[in-house]
Amino acid sequence: MAAISSALDAAGIDRAALRPLDLAPVDEFHIRGRAATLEIVEALGLSASSHVLDLGSGLGGPARTLAEVTGCMVTGVDLTSEFCEVATALSEWTGLSDRTRFQVGDATDTGLPDGAVDAALTVHVAMNISDKHALYAEAFRVLRPGGRFVAYDVLQGEGGDVRYPVPWANDPSTSFLATPEDMRELLHEAGFEIISEVDSSDESLVWFQQMRARIERDGPPPVTFSAFLGEAFGPMAANQVANLAERRIRTVMFACARPA
Repeated sequence: MAAISSALDAAGIDRAALRPLDLAPVDEFHIRGRAATLEIVEALGLSASSHVLDLGSGLGGPARTLAEVTGCMVTGVDLTSEFCEVATALSEWTGLSDRTRFQVGDATDTGLPDGAVDAALTVHVAMNISDKHALYAEAFRVLRPGGRFVAYDVLQGEGGDVRYPVPWANDPSTSFLATPEDMRELLHEAGFEIISEVDSSDESLVWFQQMRARIERDGPPPVTFSAFLGEAFGPMAANQVANLAERRIRTVMFACARPA
C-alpha cells in the first residue's frame, strides 16, 4: 500500500480525483489489461442489479472496472490478506467502496451460499491452482441457474515448456497451466455450457509490444506492478513476451453459463 501511495504522490496525482483508469497499470495486472476486463463485462451481460463474484480478485482492478462501468456489486475473494487490504483501500480512493468488497478466502471454497451470485469471473488465477476441478465446481455452485461465468487465463501452448520466472511463478513448482483442451473438459465436467472460447494470444503479443514502445517513448506510468515485484519484474515481463511469441503460452477467454 505504501509503495502505491508513494508512487501516486511522486507523480502528483490527486487522491481525491483518482479514477480506476489511473490505477490500471497496477491493478488491471493481467494481459491486455482494461481492454480484456471490458470484454469480460460484455460476456457476463451485467446490469446495475447484478451481484458478481471475482474469484482470486488480487488488487481489485477488474472488480472496480465492472462496478464503475455497470453499477453492479462485486465481491472479491483472494487468499492474500495484503491484496484484500490494498484492494479495499483502492476502492475507497476511487469512490467505489460502496459497490466492491474484498474478503480473504479460498477460490475453491468460498463459503458463500449456493446460487448466491448472478455472475462470476476469474482472471489469471487458475495458473496457480492445481485443483482446477474444485475451482470450477465452486464457480458453478455459487452461480444462480442461468448465471454467466468467465475464465480468462494463461494456458499452456504448443511451443514447449514455459520460460521462468513469469509474473505468476518463479519456477514450475507453483505453475499449473491447463491446455485449451483441458479447459473445455474441466468446464464441462463442472456442469457449464461453454458459450464462447476466444484465443487472444496474437492480440496479447501486440499489446506487450505497444506497451514497450509506449514506455520507451513516454517513460513508465506512475504506478506499476514493479512496486510489488521489484527487480524481478523486468525478467518476468521479458519471459512473458518470449513465451507468447514462441507459443509456449496462450491467452484464452471462456464464457460459460450455468444451465437454467
